[in-house]
Amino acid sequence: MQLARAGGAVINADSMQVYGVLEVVTARPGEAETEGVPHHLFGHVDPREAYSVARWLDDVKSVLDGLCQNTMRPVFAGGTGLYFKALLEGLSLIPPVDPEIRQSLREAAKSDVSALYRELEMMDPESWRKIKPGDGQRIVRALEVVRSTGKPLSWWQIRDKGEGVLAGQNAIRIVLEPDRARLREKIAERFKTMMERGAIEETRALLALDAAPELPAMRAIGVREIRAFIDGEISRDKAVELAITATAQYAKRQSTWFRNQFGADWHRFTDAEAAHAWISDQLQRAE
Repeated sequence: MQLARAGGAVINADSMQVYGVLEVVTARPGEAETEGVPHHLFGHVDPREAYSVARWLDDVKSVLDGLCQNTMRPVFAGGTGLYFKALLEGLSLIPPVDPEIRQSLREAAKSDVSALYRELEMMDPESWRKIKPGDGQRIVRALEVVRSTGKPLSWWQIRDKGEGVLAGQNAIRIVLEPDRARLREKIAERFKTMMERGAIEETRALLALDAAPELPAMRAIGVREIRAFIDGEISRDKAVELAITATAQYAKRQSTWFRNQFGADWHRFTDAEAAHAWISDQLQRAE
């Protein structure tokens, strides 16, 4: 926000905050938090859709065109590493899949995702090794590609990715890595606040849409736990406890991914204020 106030705009790079309805559950910034700073690609996707990295890149290009015309600095913020990789390094160009194949696989996943997982092992062993047995969304994605194109997803992913959207730009790359104990405390504080601000009612509204369970929005952290509470399977306190644990586990995986995927050109800070001071200094030197 401090950077964007100086003639910039915030662009969302969080794969859950793109969805409508889930403002509280995904901690999407509200009107009071944006403080008049332009924010883009937040809450613009119907939860009943499966939004992709490719679609996000297309949306980013449209936003950047508008910002360039107004000479505004884009500030990308979020924790979806694949979005940043695609933004900076490009994305493999996978042909469109057959809609009927996609729908058929989604229906099959509802009843027996394990059978699809065994099929994936035979048709795309490399993808199979990377995907967990219960990850229905990724299993369906890999199978729909190989069934539609005749070539496995892993084959498409090693092809030329082309240039990233920000290729050649003087992008400043920052990873915030707060103290893990303090992070756990903040995760707990945030989720308890989310419950007080309407996360239960929001989850009810999402469930009322009758969206397919394998869609990304339905798998947002908090939705499964709150749904179990709504269905009377667990207590409210237990739902909070499970959601906090799931968020902390995700944050740990996120940190590991950043360490493994983001190289020396990414600058790491434990404190946001220190990061801001460093970025401001870099921008002054570049002027």
